[in-house]
Amino acid sequence: MSEIDLMAELAKVDTPTITNVVATYPNAKTCLGLYNPWTENWYTDTSIKCMYPELGARVGYAATCVFSLPDPNFQGRLSFMDVLDALDALPKPTILVLEQKFPKEIAGKVGLAGEIMTTMMQAVGCVGCISNGPSRDIDAIRKMGFQYHLTGISPGHGEFAVQSVNAPVSVGGMDVAAGEIVHMDENGACKFPADKLQAVYDNVQELLAGEDTTLSALRGAKNARQVRKAMRGEPYGDEDE
Repeated sequence: MSEIDLMAELAKVDTPTITNVVATYPNAKTCLGLYNPWTENWYTDTSIKCMYPELGARVGYAATCVFSLPDPNFQGRLSFMDVLDALDALPKPTILVLEQKFPKEIAGKVGLAGEIMTTMMQAVGCVGCISNGPSRDIDAIRKMGFQYHLTGISPGHGEFAVQSVNAPVSVGGMDVAAGEIVHMDENGACKFPADKLQAVYDNVQELLAGEDTTLSALRGAKNARQVRKAMRGEPYGDEDE
């Protein structure tokens, strides 16, 4: 399958399943062990909330940027058009990972990306955005089918500026470099290297097949002995009741 087809298939899978294949169970046959699951920042923490759980998963190549207050020593060097150019240069679909670096006293009230910015991102093939701050125009964006993972919602903001494009960022406990793959749904988001896309897909298929068999056996179990056998992949019968 093409990369687009692989992403479309992975978008049918929840993010916890992706994490299981990427790194969560390093001793499992289907786990690629791409990161130390505890010491590396490869998935989001509880500070990030999914705004539209009903949309399901989104998968894309990551573009990154940093927004903060205007810096007189860097004024006008970058704009949101540079962010759009970075998104447009990537294969599609894309996800913007937007780090907000605002002073603590205002960080929770920067309603940064609204309907216009979102429409601009969507025009260049972006399907979602993850940010370690709030955003706004939630009702207007809901009907667009564009996913947001944010710390919350705020209706306004003051002057802000783009401080970097496609430099590494850290958002909600997840470190992301431009070009990595991001998978996001109502459970949160995780990332993995783009050159592991096929391997992640292959291992996800194997994992799901095994889980289906195990879950089917568990749903028929009536006691602890049968549960143990189901977890070991062993059949059980009337003699185990």
